[in-house]
Amino acid sequence: MIPETLHIQLVHYGITVTDEVALREALEERVETYTLFKLAPWPARRWKCRYRLMLRDDMYDAQSAAEAYALGLLAALTAPPSA
Repeated sequence: MIPETLHIQLVHYGITVTDEVALREALEERVETYTLFKLAPWPARRWKCRYRLMLRDDMYDAQSAAEAYALGLLAALTAPPSA
């Protein structure tokens, strides 16, 4: 499950799915490479997140893999097209 505000932002770009697999597939259609980390317990407590997605030069922290994929997807959708 992803936060409602994030879902609303994705709907603005025509992405209506919210399950983990569909969000991952949508992200993979738009970016060449990314890395998703599931954090160990102590860094998860320290950084207050359970997953970290690295995409290009940015990191996105999330509570679930679906949320991490959604954040990466939103970043890919809002990024200016590369030349």
